[in-house]
Amino acid sequence: MRDLTHGDDAAAVNDLRSAVMRLGRRLKHQRVDESLSPTEMSVLGTLAGCGQATPGELARREHVQPPSMTRIVALLEAKGLVTLEPHPDDRRQKVVRQTEEAEAMLEQSRRKRNAFLAGLAGELTEDEWAKLREAAPVLEKLAHL
Repeated sequence: MRDLTHGDDAAAVNDLRSAVMRLGRRLKHQRVDESLSPTEMSVLGTLAGCGQATPGELARREHVQPPSMTRIVALLEAKGLVTLEPHPDDRRQKVVRQTEEAEAMLEQSRRKRNAFLAGLAGELTEDEWAKLREAAPVLEKLAHL
């Protein structure tokens, strides 16, 4: 593993952190449903990607403690955005699935945020846009390490 804590590398890491945080904050303001917390939206996004998961699996994927995920799932269930079903192999557990309402809300949210980003990217030069397209898979990898 490389040591990126000194000199130009440290400055680049600092700049990247700052830019990602600023952009993330701006994207959070593009929410469709203000009644959901960013964490609740993240859980719905995770479910959209995996289809279903136990609360424990969701807690690991979202980097939260299992009791916190249990509360989040209960809130999402009360809002009609997820359902809990019996686990097919372990009767002690439940499987969480998002509802059609959640799918529609996530799609609307993606469209709104994508439009916001497209508007920002439209202000970039062609060279800047090409660099950003190349960087997107690397940023995605960083997000999942």
